[in-house]
Amino acid sequence: MSAKTAFFFDERCLWHSAGQYALTLPVGGWVQPPAAGGLAESPETKRRLKNLMDISGLTSALEVRSAPLASDEQLLRVHSRAYLARFRELSDAGGGELGDHAPIGPGSYDIARLSAGLAIGAVSAVMNGEVDNAYALSRPPGHHCLPDQAMGFCFLANIAIAIEESRARFGLERVAVLDWDVHHGNGTQEIFYERDDVLTISLHQAGCFPPGYDGLEDRGRGAGEGYNLNNPLPPGAGDEAYRQAMADIALPALERFRPQLILVACGFDANAVDPLARMLLSSSAFSDMTRQVREAAERLCDGRLVMVHEGGYSEAYVPFCGHATIEALSGVTTEVADPLHDFIALQQPKGATAAFFERTIRDMARQTR
Repeated sequence: MSAKTAFFFDERCLWHSAGQYALTLPVGGWVQPPAAGGLAESPETKRRLKNLMDISGLTSALEVRSAPLASDEQLLRVHSRAYLARFRELSDAGGGELGDHAPIGPGSYDIARLSAGLAIGAVSAVMNGEVDNAYALSRPPGHHCLPDQAMGFCFLANIAIAIEESRARFGLERVAVLDWDVHHGNGTQEIFYERDDVLTISLHQAGCFPPGYDGLEDRGRGAGEGYNLNNPLPPGAGDEAYRQAMADIALPALERFRPQLILVACGFDANAVDPLARMLLSSSAFSDMTRQVREAAERLCDGRLVMVHEGGYSEAYVPFCGHATIEALSGVTTEVADPLHDFIALQQPKGATAAFFERTIRDMARQTR
């Protein structure tokens, strides 16, 4: 069944640029400048997703919107004034390294405010009942950003900022964040770690980023104990492992928490050909997870679901993963066929390897109950 789905997008988000890199390495010294491409977090994966949506007709089936830049008041609910001043100053000076793996360029401060604004706009549209659900094509991403520190291509905590705005404006008491970006959502975790009004769930590749971090034992602190669930999956886990992790861990946690709103930190870097991870997911896995969380939102919170774009660095494959996700979110089907689907299906874990992943997820499920 189709839903009234809003798609929040602004061309200006694709204009964030941070200079010459080879994936994550600044060029120079022993690092040769690339013949093409540059920083892994480039606009092209997002632009090609939007282009595919336009050509397939999916865009025309959605309610396309933009949103204003996040205000100082909205940003200061999450970030320190000193951090925001430092970010603005470096941006106005032409850019540089704002944090660990967090380079910026001229204008990045206002572009990041726009990225956060798209997330705020998506949440507001859903909470106001203007649409059933929404997708925000936010860039730069946000889930690694700490209150006073940029990290991992993230400069403002988009989802956390949108949550705090929804609490102030709509009086929400329980919000859930499901993060299936392949990298751990450490910024979101830190912001809400001592709170019981926001449930944070992360499915991520073990030890990938932040480097070496798994987080299985990190369950929250004080009032927040038990409201932070980390699910570090071994490299190569594949489609079925993610489906099982959703069914055995993420969805039961949502059922127990009974959120009034669900947000998904929607990274596509667990895809099978991503240059920064090794998780082997096909576009079907993303569409299946989206259907699962959409159905959960319909049971638990009148369908109030917002997906906010995070990582994903394969220009060839992110568009197909994103397209399949937004089809599942909206219930709209197009003629687009994933040209890599059968190739990736043949590489999925089988036999003893698949059984190992199944046992791993069952063990995690017992620990997170």
